Amino acid sequence: MRNAALVLGLIGGIFAMIVGFFGYGYTVVVENHHEVGELFGGVDNVGLIRMASFVSPLLAIAGGAMARARALWGGVLMLIAGGLMYYAFGFGVFTMFPIGFCLVGGLLGIAAGKPDEPKAHF
Repeated sequence: MRNAALVLGLIGGIFAMIVGFFGYGYTVVVENHHEVGELFGGVDNVGLIRMASFVSPLLAIAGGAMARARALWGGVLMLIAGGLMYYAFGFGVFTMFPIGFCLVGGLLGIAAGKPDEPKAHF
């Protein structure tokens, strides 16, 4: 289960990065060219879209990378990434796979069979 969480987190993070590039880029285009915003629709919360475009892929990839050594932490990071993507971008054609991969990877990471071995964190 840890290997599956690792793969799903990395793939979900890469897909989330692609969505993030377009989300961040669209906010910049709308900010610089107001007619694009009038034609295709503006963005209500630019800060949220920009923050989620950066943080969500970062959390998904970091959670996937941590899934083998620290499955609980990696699973929580992937769940946060999936929730943040859903909150910022909604569930649509381009976000369903990154959200799904992050959420399933997070659940697999949390449900990993053996608990993490106790050791100092710092």
